[in-house]
Amino acid sequence: MRGLTTAIRTLSILPAPGSEAKNMADSLPWFPLVGALLGWLLLAIGWGLEQLPGIWPQGNAFIILLASVLLTRGFHLDGLADCADGLGGGYSREKRLAIMKDSHIGVFGVAAVALLLLGKWVCLARLISVNGLMWLPTAWIVSRTVPVALAIALPYARENGTGAEFVRGSQGKHLGAAFILACVLIRLGSGPLHLLVWIPAGIFALWWGGYTRKRLGGVTGDVLGASIEVTETLILFLGCFLVF
Repeated sequence: MRGLTTAIRTLSILPAPGSEAKNMADSLPWFPLVGALLGWLLLAIGWGLEQLPGIWPQGNAFIILLASVLLTRGFHLDGLADCADGLGGGYSREKRLAIMKDSHIGVFGVAAVALLLLGKWVCLARLISVNGLMWLPTAWIVSRTVPVALAIALPYARENGTGAEFVRGSQGKHLGAAFILACVLIRLGSGPLHLLVWIPAGIFALWWGGYTRKRLGGVTGDVLGASIEVTETLILFLGCFLVF
């Protein structure tokens, strides 16, 4: 259970009693559950907003989006911004990693975060208007499973860093447990149709993993955080077309 405590503290601002896991990678199987908790919490917020007089999809979407940023401290958005700056502005592996480590944000990072948030807002407004908010938990569960696969499949690109202990201690059993848990959570909460999103999520994970391996030599905490944000947005987008 220490792994669950570490997963909650790593991925959210939710309170988690107990001690941290001795091996940080032991938290990886719990990532989908944390995603489910956050997704269901956002779903509850969305349903609560729908009970207010007059449904305003765009306004409700903004509140849900704001809540999602607050619940995660914008931690993964920071990773996305760093990746965009490093991959967009660096002309060598060393330069890209150096830019990503810089605490300042550049134009590539600003553009990436702005476009991603705009994309999420548009998708959420659409899902609200067609009664499709059940895609929220699915998006959060799958997007928190993808970095587990990346951590196991790729080496850590730096000697040390935020995600080093997660990546270097990861094993295949962590991914197996995370994937099974994610499938159970999606099946019980949203239905079998939602399991189809593993296909595009898997394709993205393969591409992103290959791209960062080539450009950076592996993954970093920023790479894993960016994968969460992009996967989440991708699934929300697909959900807009799969809502019947």
